[in-house]
Amino acid sequence: MRDPLAEPSDLIRSVSRALRVLEAVGRAPKGLTVKQIARRCELTVATTYHLVRTLAYEGYVIRRENGTYIVGLEVADRYRELVTAFRGPAAVGESLRRAALETGYSHYLGRFIGGQVALTAVAEGPRSPYVEDLVPGFDEGAHATALGKALLATLTPEQRFRYLREYGMRQFTSSTLTTTETFEADLAAGDRRGMQLELGQFRQGVACAAVLVAPDRDMERRVVLACALPAAEMMTSARVVRAKLLTAARSIGDGLAAEG
Repeated sequence: MRDPLAEPSDLIRSVSRALRVLEAVGRAPKGLTVKQIARRCELTVATTYHLVRTLAYEGYVIRRENGTYIVGLEVADRYRELVTAFRGPAAVGESLRRAALETGYSHYLGRFIGGQVALTAVAEGPRSPYVEDLVPGFDEGAHATALGKALLATLTPEQRFRYLREYGMRQFTSSTLTTTETFEADLAAGDRRGMQLELGQFRQGVACAAVLVAPDRDMERRVVLACALPAAEMMTSARVVRAKLLTAARSIGDGLAAEG
């Protein structure tokens, strides 16, 4: 959500409105008419019409035969560029895919983007439950995922408190930690274990483990590696999972170091 108090004095309102239109269309997979877009964005129909026409010309929205607009293919192009930028050097992507292939578990990279925990790369494995939310750019539920915990564990307690206060501790399942006290105790247990864990805290029946790949004084250069697997398997295989994660983390760390 945008902070009205943070609005820059030189804000270009036509650009801001066009982005709001694009967001409204993106949230409506069945499409929206110009009048519907105008209502959702609190704009006049005339202004909305001009914005939609411009976005359609640039390929960011598409007009269908029934008069509704949906997201255009240019958005997919920008997303692919985002995924490539997030993933980093080719060697990192190869190490991530190798880890998924050897274990059968889906593996994920994450780091801070703009101060927020974000998933930056994915390699899916056939033995892991499919979780549709876990795609590059996902930036929610840091308190409920091992990937998020591993990154938040690199912050000071004060920094974590501010982060959790700003982004909240939404309850995804009955097992989700929703207080800072229980969260801090969980991180401490993860530090002692040498691996952050979550069991059914983000999705029922799914577990996730994560380790730090690249520590750095610059928080946005810190990288973590995580994998997801059925919760029942984590209960019996945690030590094996940790060993394989650490091996993959070293390989990914080498790839990041080679990039400089």
